[in-house]
Amino acid sequence: MELLVALEPEAGADAEETDLLGRSLRRELRALDVDEVTPVPAGAAPHGSKGIDAASATELLVTLSASGGVFAMVVGTVKDWLARRSGHHKITLSIDGDTLQLDSASPEERVELIDTFVRRHQPV
Repeated sequence: MELLVALEPEAGADAEETDLLGRSLRRELRALDVDEVTPVPAGAAPHGSKGIDAASATELLVTLSASGGVFAMVVGTVKDWLARRSGHHKITLSIDGDTLQLDSASPEERVELIDTFVRRHQPV
């Protein structure tokens, strides 16, 4: 299973802050029992450029094995990571064209949305 995790930093976030946010999220996801977490490149880098582009820092492809609990842990980790940030960042989770956006929903709405999303994609 592949899960696309796309971080949209709050308006006004500069490139350095965006890079730090992306690296922090990637580090937490890599600490889980997932197969792989890789940045998604936005396209070919210009000749002579250094580092990664903003899209690579903020779009991550998380590859999971079929074990059921790992998917729920990944979604929970993303939710917790977002809750610990003071900014108004958004995270979009996508699997096979089904998308869940986490941002300004109330805590109750967020729990309901996440539970529904996890049930739809939870391996049996």
